[in-house]
Amino acid sequence: MTKQSLTVLACVAALGAAALGANAFAAGKPAPPKGTATISLPGDAGMAYKPGAGVGAVQAACLSCHSSAYVSTQPLLTKAQWTAEVVKMKNAYGAPIADDQVPVIVDYLTTNYGKP
Repeated sequence: MTKQSLTVLACVAALGAAALGANAFAAGKPAPPKGTATISLPGDAGMAYKPGAGVGAVQAACLSCHSSAYVSTQPLLTKAQWTAEVVKMKNAYGAPIADDQVPVIVDYLTTNYGKP
């Protein structure tokens, strides 16, 4: 048997197995369970952004994607590192951050969750 014949035989076997599986449901075998599943996310885990200048801009820009607990549990970052994070969130992930709000958000994060 050639390599091409073996490949064709493998494809036919795979299609046959798939057809048998599909026929099993049609032949009175139980169908997979139906219904809805729910999950519960931890939310802010009792954390909220610290009050301060710029907190409104941070809430408007950041809460649309993740909780305040996410920011609160990050390592302390420098202003340059927070700037890189905010720019990444804006450019790579499409966070709704206006250009004039980037420095406001960075200053807030550096003051409240940053390295001196």
